[in-house]
Amino acid sequence: MTIAVIDYGMGNLHSVAKALEHVTHENVIVTRDPRCILGATRLVLPGQGAIRDCMGELEKTELRGLVEELLAKQSKPLLGICVGQQMLLAHSEENGGIDCLNFMPGEVRRFPAEMRDERGQRLKVPHMGWNLVHQQQDHPLWAGIDQDEHFYFVHSYYVESADDTTVFGTTDYGRVNAHVAIGKEATFAVQFHPEKSSRAGLRLLENFVGWAP
Repeated sequence: MTIAVIDYGMGNLHSVAKALEHVTHENVIVTRDPRCILGATRLVLPGQGAIRDCMGELEKTELRGLVEELLAKQSKPLLGICVGQQMLLAHSEENGGIDCLNFMPGEVRRFPAEMRDERGQRLKVPHMGWNLVHQQQDHPLWAGIDQDEHFYFVHSYYVESADDTTVFGTTDYGRVNAHVAIGKEATFAVQFHPEKSSRAGLRLLENFVGWAP
């Protein structure tokens, strides 16, 4: 049993791997070797930074086709994290507009420049820090995690799914209701960083390790 953190040069690869090692005795590897990725029992697609760079590195490392093949087959569980969630959508507004993997319908949009909370206080972009996640639907990865539990975020762009059935968690930031947890078949993806989200984040990773879609 092996969990492969896909290494295309972007994301908190080793932080994610260490968090996974904390919750499982399974073998956790960080790799860009297609044979190791294909041979793994579970996959993690991380991402950090600009989506243009993430999509570009996926192309440069010649892993895009493999990731698209794995998404199409849905033969093993895959967890997307941060930009790894955004990459699953059709298109992103970032960097003047970038086509993504188009695994799920929807757009990645930028938070408006002028946002305020319910008290009229201006909100910063990027959205950084702890915020609650409202579970829109039941899912095995939510097991043991309280409704409206807090997770850790760092992002200026957010997912807006075009299919409500794929939305499993939302976060309100100003007037934006961001789709921060989405899923389809054997794939689940989150905007927040479970590896930085204390007990709740570790529980989500533990649930992923035990997930049998």
